[in-house]
Amino acid sequence: MTDLKDVSAFPEALQPKRYDGYKSYSYLEAGADYRVWPLARELNRVPSRRPSVTPEQEARVRRLFRDELMISLHDHCFVAPEDLSQFLEFRRWGRDFTGYEGLSVSGLDAVFDNLMNGTAMITSRGGWKWDDVVYDLGMRLSDIAHQEMVVHCKTTEDIVNAKKSGQIAFVVSIEGAAMIENELDRLDILYGLGVRCLGIAYSEGNQLGGGLKEPRDGGLTVFGRQAVRRMNKLGIAIDVSHSGDQTALDTVEVSDKPIFITHAGARALWNSNRLKPDDVIRACAEKGGVIGIEAAPHTTLTERHPRHSIESYMEHFEYCVNLVGIDHVAFGPDALFGDHVGLHHALTEALSIGASRGHLSYEEVEYVDGIENPAEAFGNIVRWLVTHGYSDTDIAKATGGNVMRVLKEAWYR
Repeated sequence: MTDLKDVSAFPEALQPKRYDGYKSYSYLEAGADYRVWPLARELNRVPSRRPSVTPEQEARVRRLFRDELMISLHDHCFVAPEDLSQFLEFRRWGRDFTGYEGLSVSGLDAVFDNLMNGTAMITSRGGWKWDDVVYDLGMRLSDIAHQEMVVHCKTTEDIVNAKKSGQIAFVVSIEGAAMIENELDRLDILYGLGVRCLGIAYSEGNQLGGGLKEPRDGGLTVFGRQAVRRMNKLGIAIDVSHSGDQTALDTVEVSDKPIFITHAGARALWNSNRLKPDDVIRACAEKGGVIGIEAAPHTTLTERHPRHSIESYMEHFEYCVNLVGIDHVAFGPDALFGDHVGLHHALTEALSIGASRGHLSYEEVEYVDGIENPAEAFGNIVRWLVTHGYSDTDIAKATGGNVMRVLKEAWYR
């Protein structure tokens, strides 16, 4: 096993973590206690390219990773199976394999991990059921409890302590609240189970409000308004990434605390319901909230860069910075370990992929060059920022400071 406290043992690591080689469910017997699935490679799966930097710039990048908080506002840090035609069967077993090796070299101090959400289909082919979500959460946290590098995060202090101790804070997030149905107290239960960020709706409307795929968005329901107020009281951060525009605006208005758009981009650059119009981004920022820029394949495209890569991704970042200021923009790459494009093909209906596509033509890519998985995303983002003239202060805000500011208001502690 490799001890990454010695950075020379693994030169790719931007900031060494306390990784001892643990693989998911190593405490069980593979093939006897659970079915074995060949999984994708966590590192160097595809020839994704780094932004070109000088040795001096790379030294600055590494100093930033050493000194500043690095927080991903949205990712799925699981490892997908190699054979995606079997993905639904893989999911029905309920065991997600966290990419610990990839995370160990990511430089991240905290990650908002969104589990498998609507693809948790142990009891339902439709997903988003209470039993499935709780099963998904419990299984993942059981695995995390058996290793030392990733720690279940419940407070802002946990994030600070994780960085100090060479660990990664795992913030449990869920992208939509359909599973609470009309039971307000289920929010308390989710909080008690360690959930610290919750979306209003995942594309399809639910009891709380409208999703982005609905033909008409009626905004937050009366129950949705109650749910927002309960989340404020509990200390659950609120996300409107997949909500309809009116529902997002209503949520900003009703919430006493700043909210997140954890993973999206600017619709002004690409005409897709998956991205947010200027008025929603502005409203979020005016209440102190933050938008995290999304990098899932074929989302943050632009007319200048219709082939998805880190360049189109960062164009959305700069647009939002110019629109609302550096204090209200962060990064939520929405990456995973494995073939993300292939996964979208396998799960088109479950993930409402059709609703996430823009109305402009684009070339499908095999992967998002430069920001393909959680192991490389933040390193390349910071390299891009360094080479494009951003100050250390502004980089620190975008990579973690802005998120921490919102959490200190939105969380109970």
